[in-house]
Amino acid sequence: MELGGVRETRWWQAAGRHPQLCDAVLGLALVLPAVIAVRVGGHGEAPRMLGVTDALGIAAAVLAVTFRRRHIRAGLILASLAWIFVIIVQHDRQPILMVALVLLFFTHATRSDRRTAWATAGGLATLIYVSGVTWGGGSWWGPENLGALAWIGMATAVGDATRSRRAYVAEVEERARRAEQSRDEEARRRVVEERVRIARELHDVVAHHIAVIKVQATGAKHILQHRPEQVAPALDHISRSSDAVLKEIASVVGLLRSSDDLDGSASPATEPTRGLARLSGLLDDLAAAGLRVDHRQLGTARELPALVDLAAFRIAQEALTNAQKYGEGTARLTVAYTAGGVTLEVTNQVRPDVPRSGSGSGYGIVGMRERATSTGGRLTAGPAVGGRFTVHADLPSAVPAGVLS
Repeated sequence: MELGGVRETRWWQAAGRHPQLCDAVLGLALVLPAVIAVRVGGHGEAPRMLGVTDALGIAAAVLAVTFRRRHIRAGLILASLAWIFVIIVQHDRQPILMVALVLLFFTHATRSDRRTAWATAGGLATLIYVSGVTWGGGSWWGPENLGALAWIGMATAVGDATRSRRAYVAEVEERARRAEQSRDEEARRRVVEERVRIARELHDVVAHHIAVIKVQATGAKHILQHRPEQVAPALDHISRSSDAVLKEIASVVGLLRSSDDLDGSASPATEPTRGLARLSGLLDDLAAAGLRVDHRQLGTARELPALVDLAAFRIAQEALTNAQKYGEGTARLTVAYTAGGVTLEVTNQVRPDVPRSGSGSGYGIVGMRERATSTGGRLTAGPAVGGRFTVHADLPSAVPAGVLS
């Protein structure tokens, strides 16, 4: 079965690469049934030899079908004239010409607009119908004459439906492609914005450490002459602050993708933006907004690298904000201080009216994941058992120097 499917695919691909050859084969395939129809004879007719008129009709049908993709209108006119010619000369219908006309009307409807397809079909069908009544025998309501109209109408309708379906599928695919492209561009833009915000906060941290270093260096200079025993602690503090600055800068090398603070409009900060120390204030604000948070702390709180501290706070802030927007009014926040760093987990029950496929645009999760990655940590977020949504972040206590370098 698999081999047959492969062969079928190859045959279909070959046919798509050589459409003209396929049409020629299809046209030649009409010859044998046409010859048999003449030699055997129709219903109530005696068999006869193939005449010049029959040969001309068959040749017209083969030619029109062979070039139906390139010259569809010329093929329609040729086949219609051949139909009328055969009826005038033989007072009989050539079935193979009707088969060719059905195929041609179908092709024309798939390659033109609806108005043109039905106008062309109506005009040529009228000529075929009148010629059949006039020279082919039968009444105006004879089945042989009405049958030609029915076949032409059916071929045009099927072709028009096929064209509409192809246009609809193409439009849906184009919309899906545009939507995916827009979503990717928006996600990239959000990532860049989040990285710029991280870098701005890093600026605050670095500015604080540099300010401390300056103060310690100035103090050491003044006490060098009078209290030299206090110089060593000051130099140790300068060394530690310098080391912290270097680690913070190394951890976010390449983080900025654009800079909009080159004009000096941003005011320099002298104090770092606190991280988890602001957690109690955040919980108070959320409680005032209607979100009750069950806050747990595991382990003893300790000082974390500034970048990790900021990332932990921002992740908790974003996760609890999402819990307020999409949850039922309660959430659980667990902050665990481990030997290797700090772990945050935010869990909330999702409201029944929120789609299970995901809440919101998903850009908040992108930002949280970017925060965690910037520290060398990791973050997972998604639905959990029982209709809950869980955000879990593991952040290290020491930021690797080459995380984003």
